[in-house]
Amino acid sequence: MEKLRIGVMGCAAVALRSIIPAILSIPGWELAATASRGREKAQRTAAVFGCEAVEGYETLLERGDIDAVYMPLPTGLHEEWIMKCLGAGKHVLAEKSLACDLASAQRMVDKAAAANLLLMEDFMFQYHSQLAFVRTLLENGEIGEIRLFRSSFGFPPLSKDNFRYDKALGGGSLLDAGGYPVKAARLFLGKNLEVKAADLFYDAERKVDIYGSAYLVAPGGTAAEIAFGFDNYYQCNYEIWGSKGRIFVERAFTAPPGFKPIILLEKQDLRQEFQVKADNHFVNILVEFHRAITENRRQYHLEEVLDQARLLDQIRKKSM
Repeated sequence: MEKLRIGVMGCAAVALRSIIPAILSIPGWELAATASRGREKAQRTAAVFGCEAVEGYETLLERGDIDAVYMPLPTGLHEEWIMKCLGAGKHVLAEKSLACDLASAQRMVDKAAAANLLLMEDFMFQYHSQLAFVRTLLENGEIGEIRLFRSSFGFPPLSKDNFRYDKALGGGSLLDAGGYPVKAARLFLGKNLEVKAADLFYDAERKVDIYGSAYLVAPGGTAAEIAFGFDNYYQCNYEIWGSKGRIFVERAFTAPPGFKPIILLEKQDLRQEFQVKADNHFVNILVEFHRAITENRRQYHLEEVLDQARLLDQIRKKSM
């Protein structure tokens, strides 16, 4: 598949601000259509990006000129529409968190595997060059053996009508902000993490968790401490503490195109700051999505979906 024809299911801010511009910047990709539940919103979006407007998600899936769907819908709507996308023979890139729980993730993964289709979760930060730079520092032994991983991602309260506060739509800080430090911990400590302790704090009125924390441990004993929330002083970082030093990444998850991240390396009597080149992780994850289709890396991403959902489930259960 040299050319990838993609439809966008939903006109969320992340799609308009970041993903659709990234789609349009990739040679050989075609933005076939954008779909919304209402025609007017679909037409406004299509007019901006020069594609066809589609009213209704079902109508988008009926099109024969679409190979894949990018889905920025709230997590609570994912299973219904991902299953329909897969049933229509479309590959799917869905915003995080992909599933409300592990059982839901398993159903979607099983359907994707049976249809030989790609189902991928849109954690774009893992494809930013700053993460590759950190990996190089680790591989070069700059901080010795990893002793502890820490990560925080949280921000001040959102507007009261934000879908992230809606339980029916899969709201809550764990499935939104919490997914990022969980994913980062897995990237550095491996897939076999287990949650040993967790706390989730709920908004009494909305019945969704608004902040939380967790303690995860790898098979060899290396631990990860993570924190997240919607009622917090802004934090977006991870720290890797080693036997010989420390690496700190301040803008870990949300580095925009054009931004040059700073990586801090500390060792005994040494403090270095490295400015990493600007990168566009929105483009990079789309390139990986295409590569996973053409090079048949579908199983890898299905396993990623399941392991991420497993840990989020464990955090929820340990907090009870």
